[in-house]
This record gives sequence, structure tokens and C-alpha cells, in this order.
Amino acid sequence: MERYICIHAHFYQPPRENAWLEAVELQDSAYPYHDWNERVTAECYAPNSASRILDGDGRILQIVNNYSRISFNFGPTLLSWLEQKRPAVYQAILAADRESQQHFAGHGSAVAQAYNHMILPLASRRDKYTQIRWGIRDFESRFGRHPEGMWLPETAVDLQTLEVLAELGIKFTILSPYQAGRVRPLGGRAWRKVDGGRIDPSMAYAVRVPSGQTMNVFFYDGPISRAIAFEDLLADGKRFADRLIGAFSDSRTWPQLVHIATDGETYGHHRAYGDMALAFALNNIESGQVARLTNYGEYLEKHPPIHEAKVIGNSSWSCAHGIERWKSDCGCNSGGHSDWNQQWRTPLRQAFDWLRDTVAPRYEPEAKKLFQDPWQTRDAYIDVILNRSLENELRFINQQAQRELSRPELVNGLKLLELQRYLMLMYTSCGWFFDDLSGIETVQVIQYAGRAVQLAGQLFPDEFAAPFLDLLAQAKSNLPDQGDGRSIYERYVQPAMVDLEKVGAHYAVSSLFEDYGQSTRIYCYEVELSEHRSSRQGKLRVVLGQASVTSEITRESDRLTFGVLHLADHSVIGGVRKINGDEAYRSLDQEVDKSLAGGDVAELVRLIEKNFSSETYTLRLLFRDEQRKILGILLEEATNQARVLYRNFHDEHAHLIRFVTELGVPLPRRFRLAVDFTLNSDLLDAFSADEIDLNKSREILEEIRRTGVKPDAVALEFALRNSIDHLFSRFVANPVEPGLLQRLEDTIDLVLSLPFEVRLWEAQNTYYVMMRDYAGKVQERAEQGDSEAQVWLQSFSRLGEKLKVKFQVTPIVAVA
Repeated sequence: MERYICIHAHFYQPPRENAWLEAVELQDSAYPYHDWNERVTAECYAPNSASRILDGDGRILQIVNNYSRISFNFGPTLLSWLEQKRPAVYQAILAADRESQQHFAGHGSAVAQAYNHMILPLASRRDKYTQIRWGIRDFESRFGRHPEGMWLPETAVDLQTLEVLAELGIKFTILSPYQAGRVRPLGGRAWRKVDGGRIDPSMAYAVRVPSGQTMNVFFYDGPISRAIAFEDLLADGKRFADRLIGAFSDSRTWPQLVHIATDGETYGHHRAYGDMALAFALNNIESGQVARLTNYGEYLEKHPPIHEAKVIGNSSWSCAHGIERWKSDCGCNSGGHSDWNQQWRTPLRQAFDWLRDTVAPRYEPEAKKLFQDPWQTRDAYIDVILNRSLENELRFINQQAQRELSRPELVNGLKLLELQRYLMLMYTSCGWFFDDLSGIETVQVIQYAGRAVQLAGQLFPDEFAAPFLDLLAQAKSNLPDQGDGRSIYERYVQPAMVDLEKVGAHYAVSSLFEDYGQSTRIYCYEVELSEHRSSRQGKLRVVLGQASVTSEITRESDRLTFGVLHLADHSVIGGVRKINGDEAYRSLDQEVDKSLAGGDVAELVRLIEKNFSSETYTLRLLFRDEQRKILGILLEEATNQARVLYRNFHDEHAHLIRFVTELGVPLPRRFRLAVDFTLNSDLLDAFSADEIDLNKSREILEEIRRTGVKPDAVALEFALRNSIDHLFSRFVANPVEPGLLQRLEDTIDLVLSLPFEVRLWEAQNTYYVMMRDYAGKVQERAEQGDSEAQVWLQSFSRLGEKLKVKFQVTPIVAVA
């Protein structure tokens, strides 16, 4: 009897985009990466696209794309981020789905996901429909096919959700074995209870929904999935494969499917090198021929259900109490704070429900003034989210509108649809999953609610903020200094709110430090400059200008006048106002000229305050990434001064420092500070240079070893890795660049001598591709007696040994 194995991985990150900027801002907790999306990509999503299979000597024998041989889903919002920020990884994921169709009888391994990870049983039917519709459309736009299956967020399910899946053409979903209630053979009469995880997971089941349609369901193997996620099964790829194969039973009389489902981040992020254990297990299963790898679509086509099941409604894979984790203090949490409670979950959901239910009856009549069918327009709005170009937006509006819309009506229409988007984004499941109201994930969903409140206030005459905050105040943090939901909203959400004037102020202040040119894009806003002047007197600098600012999301636009003074260091003061005529601007320009010529700083400050009386801005208002960039510029001078002082101290006392360390006597703390700072700074400079200074690096490393300085491993590794990746990019562009191959060898020699590990993942990938696609041509020339080719091949082979890649060249086959 046939035996099949399917490994499903659910890859997902919560949406982290600032609700007003449509971008993920700097997250210091992800250091040395920019944000957690970037970090998890480096640790998991990228490695699984190029995972290693090693030989007995620990050398890379093969690099494989794990995605092509497993079943997987990616959250749509995560795929959108990958498409923009890590296109190579994104393309590898799409390519894996195409490749999997060749492995699995035309069935792609990619599975869709409901759009923004909303707990669907807690959603209205209308929201269920839109979330599933958006997930399908997002999938189609990326993978170029209709999805066969859909992953339900947290596998949370009820019959209505399954009914919507069936209505929209989805063939299957994947659930926990603990979500199965009863089973019986198709056509049978008596149901058998299988609750408590007792269902046989080795086949597909049909579930009937109220409409009479059926949804195919796969209940994954619970014990093996749990061992991967929470035990140490990924420590050994062979043991992983054996555990899967061991789940088959000779007593079963049907084609068996052993399948598991876990968070995809287990393979590399939660478990270091988990991707390699997965790659080894897949290779071991394929080569062993005991079972055949498959995906759900292929298995379902070959072996449709012979049993039907009843699911336990309002259940999930991550809450023992059904779906209570997303609405009450059920006892489920991350386990890090036993003295905390999650009583805040209920009032948080109640506040959000109030906002949704209060806005809904106002949305429909207002949207009906513009669109033929407001809710159908919302369902179709995913096509705009996927392509924000003005041309596409106008095409969409023309298709949906009852008539030609004016510019204000276009803006209102887009605001109405954005309001609906944020009323769904605020229900992203992570907001309730963790332990406290002040957690980063919960603050994120409160921010999405804040954007919905702002849009509702702009569109309707009603007051939304006050009653919403009154409800939010009933949610209490476990941390006394965080207070309640209102204080969290006021502390974290209100300062993040953006309007066109605030974008203009950001542009004005940052223009002191960056030359934007005539037009520029600041996140999701376009800024078009019409007037600009910049004057300097000593350290004092003045910038005046006029510009139009336009949102790429709502197409709302305004023309603004701005003025900003840079007094010294971080002392910046600026203002923005709506343009009130050229004469007013010319007058301000002349007054500034006069005060600047006289060096009257107090008068310049007074002019800014007088002409921009509503609100003045400082560096504090800058968006986080630009703020950090400008602070880096401002701190650079002070940092350089400190370096000079430490350098002089170090050089002046170098002989004494060496003498003391040679005697084995610990350096005094003040000496150690100077030595640590100087040597780490020097080594970081050497590693960050366009051409890594190998001799200088070795000298500094020797002094670090001699003095016992602790290297700043995180910063140094990150800088050196980027420099090495840049060198390998040069190598790909010109493999025969004189001296480059030798330089790569010398650089890797340096890496191998370091007291810390450098991640050579990208370098190994590049080497492997060059070995596969280029080295064979060189070998052919070498075999014909080309001495340069022979030298190149020898050097390339040595580089492979140092990178721990087994050198194996594919022979060039002549085509007749």
C-alpha cells in the first residue's frame, strides 16, 4: 500500500507597518538587523530557500530549496514585505511553487492564507468573506494560479468559515487533530467520537457545511508536530526522518499520509539550523524510498476522502479553550509571567467591536453615494492594495463607481476603503496572543484601530475617539507604569499619527541634512518642491520653501509653506502651514534675509514662531529611521572627537599597556575603556572599508588577543559579512578580475582566524552557483591545457575547501 509524507510549514509575521507610513520602522530589539522581519528572514526564510545538505566531513554537498518539497503558506502581508525588501527570497518562494508542480503531478505546494491573520470564527460573515477573498486574490497575483488550499489563522475554525472557503473555491484546509469531533465512513450512519486528538490523521476527511457543500480537511499528526515545535526533534535530521517514517502502520489498509504542521519559523528562527535538519530529512526520505514526498493537493486528487468528519466549532491549534485566547483571560499565554493576567483581552476586543459596529452602518450609505455596491467594492479593493499606482487606482474607481467622481469624491472613496482595511487589520490575532496590553503586537493593533478612528473622524460627523478611548481605558496593563488602554493609546499611538502637515514638517526638518531634489518620496507620500532656499551663517542654517504633499494611499493633497532653523547640534526648530499666497511667502523670505544678515538668532526664532504659530517642530517629530540617520550625522562629530581622545591616550600609553598585559596584570578600568573603544573602532573601520584592509585587520586582531579586549562580535560580524558579500558580488560580475580570487581566499582565511563566527551563508550560496554554472566551463579550458584556467581552478577549489563547500564540477556535455 502506498505511503506518503507531507510536511506543512506556516510562515507568518504579524503586520508591523506603521499605519500612516505603510512601512516597518526601525526596531532596536532586532539589532543588528533593521527590524524583526529582516532578522527572521535572515535566520529562516532565506536559509530555507538555499538550505545545506552536508557530507560526512561537514562540507556542503548540496544546496536545496526546501520550499519546493514541502507544503507551505506565507502570510500575504509578509509576502508583500519580502517582495519589496528581500526580492531574491521572494522569487525563490515563487520558483519553489512552480518546481513543486513538477514534483507533485501539477499541484503546487503553496497554500493561501486568510489575509491579515484574523481569528475568523470571531469575525462577522462579511469580514470572513473579505479576508478569504483577499487571501485568494493576493495568492493569485503572486503565484499565478488559484489556490487549492487555505491556511486558517491559528487554524481557528467554525462551520461558517468552512462554508465561505467552499463558496470561494477552496478545496482543503489543515486543522489540529484536537479539532476533530466525530468521524464515520462516507455513506455510513453511526458517528464515532474522536475528540481529544484521537482521530486517525493518515487520510483526508470530508466535512459537510450548512449549504450542502463539503470541505476537505487534513488533521495533522499532533505528537510529531509537537516534538518539532516544542521538543528537540530538529537537533538531528536523521531522527526527524525516522520519526516521520515510524508513524506508518501496517494495520492500515488505505494509502497512508503522514503529515505534520508547525510554524515555519521553527526551521531556522526558533531552532537554529532547523532548515538543515529539514533538508536532510527530506533528502533522507526521498533516497530511502520507504515513502514518497507529496503535498495535500496531489494526495487529495489521488486519494479523495472515504470518511467524513465533524469539526469542533470555535476551536484552534493554540488555545486549549477553543478561541478564548483572543477574547478572554482563559489561562493561555506565553508562560513568561506567571503572576500576570490577561483580563485586558476582553475590553480590548469589546472596544474594537464597538468601533467596527458603529462605523459599519455609516460606511454603507456614504459609500453607496460613490460605488455601485459598497461591500463588493471592499472585496475588490485588494487589487488596489496590490498595486498602488495612480493608473491602477483610477481604473479601479472607474470600474466600481456609479459615475465619474470628482477629486474630493475620489479621496473620500479611498478613505472609506482604507477605513475598512484598518477595521480588519486591527483584529490581527497577535494583538491578543501574548501576555500584556503594552506588548509590541498589541500596541500595533491599537495603532491600526487609531488609524480607523482618525479616518472615521474625517469621513463622518460623529465623535469616535472619546467613546472608543473610554472603552479602551477598561483594559488594564500588568505593568503599573503602562496604565490602561487609554494611556497606551496616548503614549504610543497618538504621537505616531501623521497628517500631510506632519509629513511636510518631516520633509522640512530632514531637508537640513539631506538634498531631496525637486521631487521625492517619503514613505507613502510624494513631495513636489515649488520653492526652496537654503542659507548658512557659521553653524546657523535656515531653510525656507513651498511644496505639495500627496498621499499615495488616499490621494489627499495639500500645498504647504515651511521654514526651519538649525541652530547647532540637535537644536532645530521649524514650522509648517498651508500656503496662503505668494506674497506672504515673499515677505517671510525677506524678513529671514534681513535677520540672517544681522546675525539675529532671536529674531529668526521669533519669525518661525510668528509665521507658524499653530505648531513648531523639532528633531523629535522625525520618523524613526530618518531621525536615527540624522542623529548619526550629528553624533559623528562628537564620536570622532572621542575617538581622537581615546586614540591619543592609547598611542601615548601603548608601551605601558603592552607591558602590563604581558605581565598578565589586568588593565585598570579607564585604560580598558580606551583600549576597547579604540581597537573595536579600528577593526570595524577595517572591516567596513570598500577594500577590507587585511594587514591592518590582522595587526588589530593580534593586539586584541594580546590585550584581552572583548571584540564587539555582533557589529564586527555584521560589517565583515556585508563586505564579504560585496566581494563575492564582484566575483560574480567578473570571475577573472586579476587578484580577486586570491583576495577572497585571504579574506576567508582571516574569517577562519577570528575569535567569533561569521555567517558565510551568502558567500557559500554564491560559490555554489559559480561552481555549478561557471566552473565547468573553466575546467573544460583547463583540460585543453589553458594554464590560466588551471591556476583559476586550483584557487577556486581551495576557496571551496575554506568555505566548506565540496568542490564538484558538472561536466560540460557537448550538444551535437
